[in-house]
Amino acid sequence: MKLARFLISREGFISVLCYTVTAVFSFLSFAPINLPFFVWFAPFGLFIIEKRNRGEWKKLIYHGFGFAILFYIVSFHWVYHMTTVFGGFDWYLAVPIFIVSAILLNFKFPVYLLIFSFLSIRVKRFFPLIASFAILFAEFFTPQVFPWYFGNVVAENQILAQNAEYTSAYGLSAFLFFVSYYLFYLRKPKQILRFLPFILSKHKNTTKRIVSGLALVIFILVLFFGNGYYLFQKWENVKPIAEREVLIVQPDAPLEFRDGRNPIEEIRKLMTRIDQMVERELKDNPVDLVVLPESGIPFFTTHDSEITRAMRIYWHQFESLMAIISLRHGANLYFNELDADIPGDKFSERIVRSDIRTYNSSVLMSPNGERKNSYQKVFLLIFGEYMPFEWMYALSGQTGQFAPGTKLDLIPYYETRKSTSQTTVPKDLHWEDTFVMSPNSVREHYKGNRIEEKMIGSFLPLICYEVIISEFVRKFEGDPDFIVNVTNDKWYGNSVESYQHHTLGRLRAIEFRKWIVRSTNSGTSVFTDHLGRNIDNDFTPIETTATIRKKVSVIPGEMTFYRLYGNLLSYLFMGIVGISFFVYVKRNP
Repeated sequence: MKLARFLISREGFISVLCYTVTAVFSFLSFAPINLPFFVWFAPFGLFIIEKRNRGEWKKLIYHGFGFAILFYIVSFHWVYHMTTVFGGFDWYLAVPIFIVSAILLNFKFPVYLLIFSFLSIRVKRFFPLIASFAILFAEFFTPQVFPWYFGNVVAENQILAQNAEYTSAYGLSAFLFFVSYYLFYLRKPKQILRFLPFILSKHKNTTKRIVSGLALVIFILVLFFGNGYYLFQKWENVKPIAEREVLIVQPDAPLEFRDGRNPIEEIRKLMTRIDQMVERELKDNPVDLVVLPESGIPFFTTHDSEITRAMRIYWHQFESLMAIISLRHGANLYFNELDADIPGDKFSERIVRSDIRTYNSSVLMSPNGERKNSYQKVFLLIFGEYMPFEWMYALSGQTGQFAPGTKLDLIPYYETRKSTSQTTVPKDLHWEDTFVMSPNSVREHYKGNRIEEKMIGSFLPLICYEVIISEFVRKFEGDPDFIVNVTNDKWYGNSVESYQHHTLGRLRAIEFRKWIVRSTNSGTSVFTDHLGRNIDNDFTPIETTATIRKKVSVIPGEMTFYRLYGNLLSYLFMGIVGISFFVYVKRNP
């Protein structure tokens, strides 16, 4: 009742309006709508709420959760779809789960309001750097399952986005709140007119403060836009040392069969579809690398071992088809699969199911049809690939029980067979041949297609939302030719999630100055260059089969500032502002 009375009051109406301004303006600025003009006014809702409730800590916490819930409703409404479709929960359970997740995973809003209000009370005057400090602190130190930052929205501006090479999204968040707070302060014409008397004032100290403030604004604007323009020109003119032709196959694979479909029949249709899609694209036009997405062929593995056979996840026809595709077209083939092992300290002659670890894995098959290096997903998605407590698995039968991988190695790839004249095989094989031919039989059939194995490069492998966690990606060592992100957004339906997922990960291209190959199961697949530009703005459609191919440029290796030092600049900024605040408060008690 108390909440209802508040919502119908004037105060409640203004509060909800403020929540809406921040949520809607951020959404309009973000993918796939991409109207970055609105982002500069998105923080206004936060500024108004803080000003109206300055020092009222309990109210600020409640308002912070109000921002969190409305922001989730507007921008992350697809979480509800995931809860009902992926989790299988009825609406009366999905709604409270959605609200609770919105509150728990958006602590940044109440934390921001509390810090900003505390600093504003102590400083007692207009000081926009504290707005930047507060958002940096809130984004750094609050938990998020699906990390997003206001800086990702700012990065829709191609020039400003280049600053991510030094600051990642965090620095862009700080820049946004610095500029936005100035705009907020000058939102009324009367505020602007008040500057004139101050500037013309005979009080030198007042005039000095105003001039210093304006100089700081101009300096920050020139710094970010100037540096962004310089980096854009610098990297646009860099000549690639090589080009690799890459084909993405989007098979729109089924993920579950609760609707009564025959699993065997659906998987056979999927394998036929993949076989035909690849052959149609590559029959007369070979590529260096074919990329299948996460869960492109679900439930199975090509890793033939005693453990995978005991778990009944090894499927010889899966391995046979992958070998056929790579040998038939003389190309590297990168695909997703399950994998499993047993820790060395628990391995014995008798396989105990409880000792088996299962992985979300991706592996490369060479042009000679040989299974090469694999990558097991390290950064697992909570509530999707594991539960924090054992008893929680009973809540959702769709949640996986994966173990995290332990290696952060690049995936080597090999020189391909460029000409069909090199082949001596009388008959090409297809999916239907796997019913009677083992993987070894396939390799024997194509022995005339084998070429000398020569490694020509490597790429950085990322599975699903690992791509949006900048601190994690920079842990990979070595200099990759490009980044490959395989993902599966099918659980989110025909929503904006797939575009948002890509946009959050797009900054990795700028931080590393490497192209990103994004391969999805059901859309949207896309190629992104080292400037963060989506090539030809060519996205595959959602919830359909598709193929897309481009020439990926291999940019000369260079350890960028962010790869070397991570978030050093953001930490320095928070430290300097924190020390300045402490000194100011000491001098002005």
